[in-house]
Amino acid sequence: MSAELTEEPARPDRLLTLPGVYAPQHDTRLLMAALDREEIGPGTNVLDLGTGSGALALHAARLGARVTAVDIARRAVMTARLNALLHRRRVTVQRSDLLAALPGRSYDLVICNPPYVPSPIGRLPGRGPARAWDAGSDGRAVLDRVCGAAPAALRPGGLLLMVHSGLCDSDVTLRRLSDAGLHARVSDRAHVPLGPVLRSRLRWLRESGLVGRGETTEELVVIRAERP
Repeated sequence: MSAELTEEPARPDRLLTLPGVYAPQHDTRLLMAALDREEIGPGTNVLDLGTGSGALALHAARLGARVTAVDIARRAVMTARLNALLHRRRVTVQRSDLLAALPGRSYDLVICNPPYVPSPIGRLPGRGPARAWDAGSDGRAVLDRVCGAAPAALRPGGLLLMVHSGLCDSDVTLRRLSDAGLHARVSDRAHVPLGPVLRSRLRWLRESGLVGRGETTEELVVIRAERP
């Protein structure tokens, strides 16, 4: 699915989100700001893993990149395609479990806002809105898969930009990416109010030691990892 480019930016607050699709929030905007600092132009091939509403894919397309966006959820794929059409952005959107539908392809830039919220239910949900945020008891069920898969999708000199909660231990992410041969660091941090999902399981998070008593904010981090 594609549409012609326009100069009007696709603001997150103007995107369509079908029921059950993750709506752009603080993490989307933080990753979008990190994306703005990179050198992106007509020759840049970008992959958006877990595109959701397509907000990041559309933003990269506005910067001039050739963008492919994937998501495992059919509603997310439909939503991203509709938003690309409504905002007149040329974005290729397809259904895929991470890189499964893209064998052998490589990109200059991979961006990812994966599910990362720790859940008292150890298994990943197979359907429903929680699929967009629940990520196992430590929040790393999808993160670890991205750390393992993304390096193979990067060209030499390619870059991974990924956002997740500080509850998931950014040091683990950095170590896994470094072990995969990437030069990784935290490029951005932000503290935001606890959202409704975290507030709904605050007692469990405190009992698990993930959130301290009296804490009312969550740290978000952007991981920047470059392939030599």
